[in-house]
Amino acid sequence: MSRNSANGTMLEKAVFLLDCFVPSGGPFRLTELADRAGLAKSTTSRLVASLLGLGLLEHGPDGYHLGGRLFELGSLVPRRRDLREAALPFLQDLFEATRATVHLGVREGHHVVYVERIHGHDSLALPSRIGGKLPLTCTAVGKALLAFSPPELTDEVLTAPLPRLTRHSLTDPARLRTALEQTQVSGLAYEEQEAAEGVACVAAPVFGPGGRAVAALSVAVPRAGFHPARLAPAVRTAALGLSRTLRAGS
Repeated sequence: MSRNSANGTMLEKAVFLLDCFVPSGGPFRLTELADRAGLAKSTTSRLVASLLGLGLLEHGPDGYHLGGRLFELGSLVPRRRDLREAALPFLQDLFEATRATVHLGVREGHHVVYVERIHGHDSLALPSRIGGKLPLTCTAVGKALLAFSPPELTDEVLTAPLPRLTRHSLTDPARLRTALEQTQVSGLAYEEQEAAEGVACVAAPVFGPGGRAVAALSVAVPRAGFHPARLAPAVRTAALGLSRTLRAGS
């Protein structure tokens, strides 16, 4: 069923409405939701009322937001919950070492989903948020995951139009492939102002049982104070420590 189709079950339509909040999280007015989901306003109104009653949506002065019930349910997903619990000590150590914003992300399709984030002491305007998605190709975490993904996925991403979040985002497949090859050699991925102006990141992949990249973690700092040589060892150490923990627990 396509996003702009009026066919499908009510459950599918409800999921389409919830999907409308990706990646910004809203808020949206009723008419905006109807347009984004490709549904009649009357159908959207009925679905929104049901989702409000279930706690899956909330309504404020500026429109509709995702509800807290979704966060509660999402935190119970075993794979992400277990990963987050295992990662927290390493994320906290990385934060203490850098005093910068720290991320943990996993791959979902062509996007990175942020599982955890610890805020630094700067006032960076970051597009990342826990549970939020960003394109793999515009983030250091995403590049670290993509570099160690199956080759067919990499080819699929590189042959599709590459998203642009800022004027610095890599939209040339050849340049991105080179960056991924460098990440495969060094074990580190870099991003400078590709997801947000004035922000730079360094990331490293996290490997689980069987040597599969299951996550990546990163540090984000102001571009003006970006010193990769200082940050990279701490990021690599945290990723290696988490990798050892995950493999030992398999």
